[in-house]
Formats: sequence, C-alpha cells, structure tokens
Amino acid sequence: MLNSPYPPKSFLKLIVTATAIFACVGIPADADAPKARAASAKLPPVNDGLPMPGFVVTTDGTAIVVTDPQNDFLSPDGVTWGVVGQSITENGTVENIGDLFQVAEETGMPVFISPHYYYEHDHKWQFEGTLESLMHAIGMFDRPSALDLDGFEGSGADWLEEYKPYIENGKTVVTSPHKVYGPDSNDLVLQLRKAGIDKVILAGMSSNLCTESHMRSLVEAGFEVMVVTDATAGAITEHYNGYDASLTNFRMIASAVDNTGNTVDAIRAAYRK
Repeated sequence: MLNSPYPPKSFLKLIVTATAIFACVGIPADADAPKARAASAKLPPVNDGLPMPGFVVTTDGTAIVVTDPQNDFLSPDGVTWGVVGQSITENGTVENIGDLFQVAEETGMPVFISPHYYYEHDHKWQFEGTLESLMHAIGMFDRPSALDLDGFEGSGADWLEEYKPYIENGKTVVTSPHKVYGPDSNDLVLQLRKAGIDKVILAGMSSNLCTESHMRSLVEAGFEVMVVTDATAGAITEHYNGYDASLTNFRMIASAVDNTGNTVDAIRAAYRK
C-alpha cells in the first residue's frame, strides 16, 4: 500500500512468537487488527503475511509509466478484446488509466508511454514465443515501418482516442517501442534516468505480459515501483487467467500495490505540500 512502512526486522520474531502463543491459548493476537485480505484489483492487501515496504509519492522523482494504451488492447474493436474485454470491464481499466492521465495533467507529474509496435520486418523473425506467435498471426500493433505512419490513425496500434489529448500534449514522453514484453528492447530506462526519475507508478496493458515484464525490469534496474492494480487487466481464456497470475507477482515483487482512487489521492496530496 502507499505510504505503509514495514515493521523493523527486530520486531518480526517477537510478533510471530507472540501470535503463536496467543493462538495456542485461544486468545486473539490483536482483536482490533483488520481482517486479513489479499490484494485484489480494487483493494490493497491487509495483513496478508507479506512485507509492505510502501511507496511514497514525490514531486521530484516520481513518474507514471503506462504500457500499451492502444486500441488493440483497450478498444472493443481491438483484436484482443475477446480475451481481455472481461478483465478490462471488471477492473474499469480504461477509466482508471484515464484518471491517472488526468491527475498527471492536473499536477504536472511526468508521464512516460512504452508502446508496442510490430513492423513488417518483425514478421520475419525465425522463432517466437507462444503469444509472440499469436500477436503476429492476428496483426496486433502492426505498422509498415518505424518511419511510415500510413494507416496508423485509428488502427489497432493507435492510442485509445480518449487518451490522445494526454499523450499528444507535448509533455508526455513516448519511448521507442518494446518488441516482446519488457523495456529491455526500448529506451524507457534511458528516458526515465535522463529525466531524473527513480520511482515509477506503473499501469497499462497487459497485466501478466508487458506490465509485469516492465515491473520486473524496472525493479532490476534499480527503480522503486508500485503497480496500480485496477489500471491494468489481463487475458482470460478457458484454461488461464492472466490477470490473476499477474496480481500475485505484482504483490510479491513491487514495493506497493494499490487502486487508482488511492493512487490519485496520494499524487494530489504530494503536490499540495
């Protein structure tokens, strides 16, 4: 959760021991403690047995990073809507990403977009992973080339229409495209470092693919990362739920996970100080 420091290590052994003793004699360790709750799309975790390092929003080193805010994911006309639409609708992902863009516009918080494009030469790759193969087969995020915008307007690779005023405002940084899932193949880390950013509020699509891969890579690169859990969504198929898979990893890897409402409030509070 935001602004939630984890108890010092010196107290942990005492807490665990006391809890065990009270449990043995039938006395609750803390009758007033909030009921344990795992992280969900809409609610942050409470007493879920994991550390809570917390994440403090700052005005001089925190940015919002949004992965793939594009039609092929977020529009009902996009090529993946049949598998991501349920999760997007349940989480309110489109509206919640919009709220993050809006609060950034209000406060001046930096925003970085890490887009996903495939050019004609990308379709000549000699091997692919499972969903790389699918994305290429369905023409997801397709563009002729890096320098050719023919047919881009309104295409699956284009931004969701309602986001364009925020992305095309002359302030938002749009990085070079990532090619598989993570930012290892684009210049996001460089752009963040050059802007003096060391803390990232992460949102976008799709949760267990590009968003999770960005989280992992940014953490490995030394950034402090929190994930906005209802400002992302994942594919749901007959046998697999991508969003559920990512939620566990968000909780276990990021410094914090929280919903859009709490995140927006924290950003506004930071900029009022």
